[in-house]
Amino acid sequence: MILCEIQPRVPPAGPRASVPCSCPLSQLWLHTLCAQPSAPTPSAVLARASFPGLHKEEWAVPPCIKGGIRLLGGMEKRPAGGGGQVVTGPDPMAALRKARRQEQLVSKRLLREDSAAEEGGQDRPDVVPDPLSEDEVLELLRGVQRGSEDRKRSLGRLRWALQNEETQQKFVRLDGSIRTLTGLFTSSLADLQLEAARCLHELSHSSVPAVAEACLPVTSYLLTYLSGHSLEFTELCLYTLGNLVVESEAVRKQLLPQGIIPVLASCIQSPHEAVLEGVGYVLSQLLQAKEAPTEIIPLVLDSVLPQHMLQLVCSGLKAGMGVAVEFAWCLHYIICRHKDNVVLLALGAVPALTSLLLDLASEILQDAPEGLELCFLQQHPFLVQECLWLLNNLTADDPFFCSALLSLDLLPALLQLLTCSQMATVLALTVLCNIAEKGPFQCQRLLCQPLLPRLLPLLALPDPEAVGQCLELLHLLFLHCPEAAADFTRHGGHQALEQHQSTPELQERAQALLDMVRQPPGAPSACQATLPAFS
Repeated sequence: MILCEIQPRVPPAGPRASVPCSCPLSQLWLHTLCAQPSAPTPSAVLARASFPGLHKEEWAVPPCIKGGIRLLGGMEKRPAGGGGQVVTGPDPMAALRKARRQEQLVSKRLLREDSAAEEGGQDRPDVVPDPLSEDEVLELLRGVQRGSEDRKRSLGRLRWALQNEETQQKFVRLDGSIRTLTGLFTSSLADLQLEAARCLHELSHSSVPAVAEACLPVTSYLLTYLSGHSLEFTELCLYTLGNLVVESEAVRKQLLPQGIIPVLASCIQSPHEAVLEGVGYVLSQLLQAKEAPTEIIPLVLDSVLPQHMLQLVCSGLKAGMGVAVEFAWCLHYIICRHKDNVVLLALGAVPALTSLLLDLASEILQDAPEGLELCFLQQHPFLVQECLWLLNNLTADDPFFCSALLSLDLLPALLQLLTCSQMATVLALTVLCNIAEKGPFQCQRLLCQPLLPRLLPLLALPDPEAVGQCLELLHLLFLHCPEAAADFTRHGGHQALEQHQSTPELQERAQALLDMVRQPPGAPSACQATLPAFS
């Protein structure tokens, strides 16, 4: 059987996933752990930032200088009275995550037998048939309706013809076409039932919403047959449902009262890997729907699905990597789109997933700093970025994690990532800002490393976002450790700052830092005077 997909469920091309990764589960759990800060502050706002992964609604607050969480990924306004800045301008990460979300929302999969082309009179299974005329489609339908012994072959020819979207639209417009397929789908003849299921599956794969909605009369039967004894038949029903729910809100509104969540909760206990992966696909499609936070996720959390999903994800290769990845996506969507995840926390999701991530990391790279193994997969920059996103969220508003990063002596490893990639540079600088913001002691620990010499080359980068984050870090260092300004000047920092005086989006902050480095030692008021440029 061939599994096709018109929109693959992998991150799109771009900085967040430019290189395919050999460890999709590691990617996804880093991404999921990044989705929410562990303890959102009162200033948190609901950001509709598409989370490569992104692609979802996330709890986030905008980048700022004084306090707050530095969670990148959207353009938001700080709540009134917060004293912070309005974050404006394009955010490349938000754009990428939005694109990924849109790609996933039209994701469909196609199960297709190699024999389909042969039954359609073709030698090559990869050739899409030409569109049929309305008379030819009508003749095919009549052949299927005749009660002859050749009905199975007629269904095979129809299935082949329905690979063409134009033919699909002509077929569903014919009076009695879906009713005929439904009758055969519910017949007692197993071979005809299977062929009819394959025809319906071809229709479900259409990108035309009207074709998907024409299949509404068959949804209740698709649910019923998920408890059947034929593995292939059950798999077909699952992927047909998954294709239908992502295309049409009308289909989803019909399936929910028909009991799709309890049915999936029963199917997830199947011993068959193919069925489990199909259940994960259907569920992930449902959880991406715009109405999922209010109408679908609560039903899922009230069922036995979460505990089974968590178990299947953590069992990894024992249940099959495909199964683990599917349900990892499901848990990811729930966490990103539902602000109260008490159910998952009560099931021990955080320690279980952390343990899984550590196990995966330890198998990938043996000679990297302990705790940062995934950060050093240079051939997979997406994983490095996800690790840094996680470090960002952990250190954003929690002094404990900042202290842990310092006490574990992970700063040298973090500094190495400053030149890993464009996005890794920004994220690594953001983590360093989170640490520096905590006060003089943390800044002194940073300055014990060769930090200032590492920052100078970054000021010459053509990326305004990276330079801006570098300027923010310098401001925090100078604010809490004024002696760092003189050290920075001795390294040639004065000239590095002057080159940005003519850059519109950077000139104000660059000038503020220049004013700081020009102040004589022991003038703390000069540091405070520069705050407006960074707020």
